[in-house]
Amino acid sequence: MKNSPRRPTPKAVPTKPVAHLLGLGLDNDDGHKRLTRAEKFTVVGGSEGTHGRMTETVIKTFEELKHRGKHLETVQPEELTEIIHKSTPS
Repeated sequence: MKNSPRRPTPKAVPTKPVAHLLGLGLDNDDGHKRLTRAEKFTVVGGSEGTHGRMTETVIKTFEELKHRGKHLETVQPEELTEIIHKSTPS
């Protein structure tokens, strides 16, 4: 019996980390479906006020990340938490 040639072991292709922020509002009672999407975030549901506040928060979060020269994929969770809290409208 002949030995068949060995197939090379497939090498893992390095992948870029993927990150996405998701805001989920649960206080909607007017029946309106709200959805705001962008490349790196999605805001779903909520009352008009909650949805607007979540959207403003993520937009300001990305502005602050850019100001700091950081990317969502590489920022440390603790720093991201601090930025989100700072970016949340009062």
